[in-house]
Amino acid sequence: MSLVHIKALDLAKQDKWEQSHDLIQDGSDSLSCLIHGYLHRVEGDIGNAKYWYKRANTQMPDNTLPAELERLYQLAHKTNN
Repeated sequence: MSLVHIKALDLAKQDKWEQSHDLIQDGSDSLSCLIHGYLHRVEGDIGNAKYWYKRANTQMPDNTLPAELERLYQLAHKTNN
């Protein structure tokens, strides 16, 4: 699934929020939930973001959005190897 993760992150990086969200929203694995949470942070829907981070068994980080995007890319590439 990590190719889907990377594609969703690429779309998010290109400010294609809806396309990224559509691609990732049906995923239930931890990384999909983290990406989904990130997307809701970008959207400004913090309550929904917290929900998705919790589904990934973590708290929403207090890092910047660019830092979180980079962290998620690193996780996706680790999963892909």
